Amino acid sequence: MAVVVVGSWVSGLLGQFWPQLAWPIYSGTPGEEGSVRMWKALIYSVVLPGVGMSMLNVFLKLYHREHERPKFVTYPHLHIRSKPFPWGDDNHTLIHNPHVNLLPTGYEDE
Repeated sequence: MAVVVVGSWVSGLLGQFWPQLAWPIYSGTPGEEGSVRMWKALIYSVVLPGVGMSMLNVFLKLYHREHERPKFVTYPHLHIRSKPFPWGDDNHTLIHNPHVNLLPTGYEDE
């Protein structure tokens, strides 16, 4: 009996104070007062720093020196081709990069 009384008293107490302490997480209706404030806070705290970090990443990658290519080692299981590529040459993929992608004989520009 005492547990029920204490439980109802605690739930009543939380019911009184919870609406004042709660931060609305949902978007709400367009005319609701907290909705605009929430989206403005999300834009300033999440979106703008994210865009800034992306811009910084691009800026730092522009001045990054190139890496040395690893030495070519022939592994027969890496160059198995059961049929030619539909765009012609059997050795070049559709998005082939001669500096990065290997051919069965080695790098293309060496």
